Amino acid sequence: MAEDNQNDEQNQSELDGNVETETQEEPKAETFGEGTEILRTELGESMQTSFLEYSMSVIVARALPDVRDGLKPVHRRILYAMNESGYTPTRPHMKSARTVGDVIGKYHPHGDSAVYDTMVRLAQPFSMRVPLVDGHGNFGSIDGDSAAAMRYTEARLDKAAMELLRDLDKETVDFNPNYDESLEEPAVLPARFPNLLVNGSNGIAVGMATNIPPHNLNEAIDATCAMLDNPDISTAELMEIMPGPDFPTGGIIMGRDGIREAYETGRGSITIRSKTRIEEKKNGNYSIVISEIPYQVNRRRLLEKLGELVKDKKLPEVSNVHDAADRRGIDIIIDLKKNTIPQVVLNKLFKHTQLQVGFGIINLALVDGVPQVLSLRQMLGHYIDHQRDVIIRRTRYELAKAEERAHILEGYVIALDNIDEVIQIIRGSETDKIAAARLTERFGLTDKQTSAILEMRLRRLTGLEREKIEQELAELREKIAYYKRVLEDDSLVRQIIKEEMEDIKKRFGTPRRTQISSAAKDIDVEDLIADEDVAVTVTKAGYVKRIPVSAYRQQKRGGKGTQGVNLKESDYVEHLFIASTLSYMLFFSSKGKVYRVKVYEIPEASRQARGTAIVNLLPLEKDETIRSVVSTKSFPSDRYLMFATEQGMVKKTSMDLYDRTRKDGLIAINLKEGDNLLDVKQVVADQDIILVSSDGKAIKWNESEVRAMGRGTMGVRGMRLSSDAERVIGMEVAREGGQLLVITDKGYGKRTPVTEYPAHHRGGQGVNTITMTDKKGALAQVKVVKPEDEVMVITNEGVIVRTPVSGISELGRSTQGVHIMDVADKDKVIGISLSESLERKHGEVRDGNPLEESQEIEEFEELEENSETEEAKTDE
Repeated sequence: MAEDNQNDEQNQSELDGNVETETQEEPKAETFGEGTEILRTELGESMQTSFLEYSMSVIVARALPDVRDGLKPVHRRILYAMNESGYTPTRPHMKSARTVGDVIGKYHPHGDSAVYDTMVRLAQPFSMRVPLVDGHGNFGSIDGDSAAAMRYTEARLDKAAMELLRDLDKETVDFNPNYDESLEEPAVLPARFPNLLVNGSNGIAVGMATNIPPHNLNEAIDATCAMLDNPDISTAELMEIMPGPDFPTGGIIMGRDGIREAYETGRGSITIRSKTRIEEKKNGNYSIVISEIPYQVNRRRLLEKLGELVKDKKLPEVSNVHDAADRRGIDIIIDLKKNTIPQVVLNKLFKHTQLQVGFGIINLALVDGVPQVLSLRQMLGHYIDHQRDVIIRRTRYELAKAEERAHILEGYVIALDNIDEVIQIIRGSETDKIAAARLTERFGLTDKQTSAILEMRLRRLTGLEREKIEQELAELREKIAYYKRVLEDDSLVRQIIKEEMEDIKKRFGTPRRTQISSAAKDIDVEDLIADEDVAVTVTKAGYVKRIPVSAYRQQKRGGKGTQGVNLKESDYVEHLFIASTLSYMLFFSSKGKVYRVKVYEIPEASRQARGTAIVNLLPLEKDETIRSVVSTKSFPSDRYLMFATEQGMVKKTSMDLYDRTRKDGLIAINLKEGDNLLDVKQVVADQDIILVSSDGKAIKWNESEVRAMGRGTMGVRGMRLSSDAERVIGMEVAREGGQLLVITDKGYGKRTPVTEYPAHHRGGQGVNTITMTDKKGALAQVKVVKPEDEVMVITNEGVIVRTPVSGISELGRSTQGVHIMDVADKDKVIGISLSESLERKHGEVRDGNPLEESQEIEEFEELEENSETEEAKTDE
């Protein structure tokens, strides 16, 4: 016991580092009693060694596929065990439990569930691009249903799997002992088609993972043949043949950059989108039909997610979701509500559900037992090397067999040529050994030849049999010569590989299922916004909202209008304009600053709603109000903004100087003390500008009168006012064939052709444009229109009239105007705007490009009927 304690203390001191242990010694075994040994070693070293052994076992023997046949060990063992047991396509299906038992009992000492799950996946057409197992029974579904128990299902090898196993019996690959060294199993299968690319692979090892997507069999074989013909072929040339992955569930791959990166480097990321179509129903509503979903997406979970989004009001446009799956397809039908834009809903679905998913490609495979990330050319190169080795080894095997058979036949021929003497020697010999020795001595035969002659049946001595032997020998000599040529000529080996793969392609090839789109994969937030015309209103108290233009119904001249905004007392609508939801909105304030936002960022509200306080959108200063809004989608340098102030100053600045977003706004124009910005318009070369003052004067001059200036400048004189009390109330661009519509605050107005206004130089007072009286009120608003236009007029109290311009009288410059709108005594007109669609009809230049003409505006009779009840309530 004392000696044991002394040894324990010494060992403990070594563990504590008190003894010098730089030179590692072999662990020593100590004996404690009869037959008991304890091996003492350092715990850290033991852990490190054990972990490394486990890691290499997982990497090499479990998780990663071999680059040559594209199979993990468990896949290879399942296929080999089924082949050895005779569960081939020409035989009946056998119980899956029988196959699983063969695999785990002979080759794969792991759990039965792991082996069965692997076999099930090999049989699923939605998991494998080319299934390798022919399953009979419930082998799971794309909905995520699990397979039935192995005692219920049956399976056999699929025909395509036989091409992976073909020539296995011809010494084409090496064999290794199984786990207990009682049997042998192949280290790799011959794999007569590039299975690693065709069916892909995925797995997680220790510190690494692989995720190789499946490809189309035809394209993979064509790419292999192309590389056989040209070993230096580029990745771009290969992508012309094999443009990308081909998933068994179809779908659409968005973009080619991720594919190219994966093919060139071995790593990349692609986006897979569901294949959908939009159908219009009889009632005019739309439905989105999803016919294909991304690879490895659980269809049942997808349906549950859609239901949750609808239930949580995140998809308010959806009225119902149907599961329309049947034997012909896996359709999911999403019914949309009335007046819903299908593409907008579809983009939301792509963003919030697995109708669009990412797929990270990692082409990691074992090359000579070492894990490597491979490019497409490297994968094809290693596969071609494997096929070359298979063909050469098969040819050597067949050559040896042919030469062995020819050697026997040559002995037969010698025996038949000397049949009488051979018979005499055999009959005169006491034993087989003596006969064989005499034949060898007499005719120079080998042991194999003499044995074959002695075993030959008497019927082979007939003349017909002699001809067959000679014919067979001639054929064998031709084959031997061919085999030798194959072994000597590498081009002939490549030709054989191509011909055999072309035959596989002809028998098992199918059309591509996955489309590849060149569109960008990312969904921008604007993809979720419907592109529609909206009316945006800004009140004096600072409330802003947007509402579709269709919410306002058309009326005849002199109509009472529809309640457009439910305002607080003493508030009124100050600005009304029309724009697209996807346009940039440049808000120009009275203090000469500009703020940039998107129209869709303005909250949408109902027609009667007040809207959102503009201070929640724009950081306006005290007493700062919005005076003009410009809609644009681009900022070209050859387009300009024309500024006008209330004191008659004007400035022209290139639009590209405003292509910036700043939270607290940009300086758009410098203003004199006491002056305010009036309006801002987009202009192009050689357009005429009309300025109108509050005393009924108008001046027209060409935009070239004002030179382009910087953003922070004050500008030049555009119109001279007759007194300090007067101010400029409007600036318009004189469109060709246009008419200047003027309206007083009492609702009287007229339109006069812009050609009646003489051209002047800037800085003048102008000419009369209307004769004002106390009855008809002071000049309030101006707008350049055309006869086919329609305008929206708004008053202090928020009453809106939408009326065609053709219903307003065309009069001369110095006239008083006619009645356009009924205006209450305490109310007055404060705004006027053209409909967006009509501006398009005139080819007005917007967003940097002339817009095409649109169709005539449809009559709003149906909308008017639907709104009569609502209007009656409002009137009450």
